[in-house]
Amino acid sequence: MILRDRVALVTGSGRRLGRAIAEGLGARGMRVAVHYNASSAGARETVAAIAAAGGEAVAFGADLSRPDAIERLVAEVAERLGAVDALVNSAAVMERTPFGTVTADAWDAMFALNLRAPFLLTQAAAPHLTRARGAVVNLADLAAFETWPAYVPHGISKAGVVQMTRALARTLAPHVRVNAVAPGAVLLPDDWNEESAERLASTTPLRRLGTPDDVVAAVLYLLEADYVTGETLVVDGGRHVRR
Repeated sequence: MILRDRVALVTGSGRRLGRAIAEGLGARGMRVAVHYNASSAGARETVAAIAAAGGEAVAFGADLSRPDAIERLVAEVAERLGAVDALVNSAAVMERTPFGTVTADAWDAMFALNLRAPFLLTQAAAPHLTRARGAVVNLADLAAFETWPAYVPHGISKAGVVQMTRALARTLAPHVRVNAVAPGAVLLPDDWNEESAERLASTTPLRRLGTPDDVVAAVLYLLEADYVTGETLVVDGGRHVRR
């Protein structure tokens, strides 16, 4: 896909990885629909950063846990920007939920955002993506391939994203490509201390942590790689091959 002047909808782009991805796509010349829910201030900052770098971006608010809001978001982006050529499903929640403490409400809320929302977004955007011969990039997680006892529901939801990526790649071929990125330690939780970060780096084969730019580079590659679909690109410094 030639990215310049194409329209990309990036969910959850008011903060953290979503923001880095939106700014990276804007720097490549894409017109970016910056989605947010609670992070309206962050979304405005993302739009301003893209504009300051010479790009074009518009913020769109929507609660992706509501299916009707998903349909409305895609329609608003297509009407305002004239197309939806690429979809980056970045919005997600990662909560510490040790086994024995998981409630039905917590499970449902996590799966609504992490798995149901990207599926419904892809379904809603599919007619636009098909006309554009566009692409979808889902954000999975290293937790899809490892077992983290304190994050079991999160890992299951992200494993679902990996399988969803494979299934939708086949379903939407040949007109739309669907891939995923599974980041490792590229952006640590806000409450982690330096000691925890150093321990994580020391147990990573490349002996360092990653950065959001590593994920942005992977997303850009998957958007541009016209003969790649159904793949999940793990960006984790080699942690998944430790054993």
